[in-house]
Amino acid sequence: MDTVEDDAWMSQPEAARHLGVTLIRVGMLLANRRLIPAENPAGQAGVTVASVQAEETWRANAKGRAKFARLLKDTINWF
Repeated sequence: MDTVEDDAWMSQPEAARHLGVTLIRVGMLLANRRLIPAENPAGQAGVTVASVQAEETWRANAKGRAKFARLLKDTINWF
């Protein structure tokens, strides 16, 4: 896991709030490499701000069918 500066790091609960999803969904996004894991300089685990922004952009622009297909694929891969 890479270490990034505080301004490029976000905790998983923060990412969940920012994306409007549950913490479990953040775990699924991490497992499916939709979010990139990172540590801050203090050694706390979280995700990169850039990956949260990319996910937010995808969610804003993806059609309902694409979102459903991705959720189904991610859920299958998660198990």
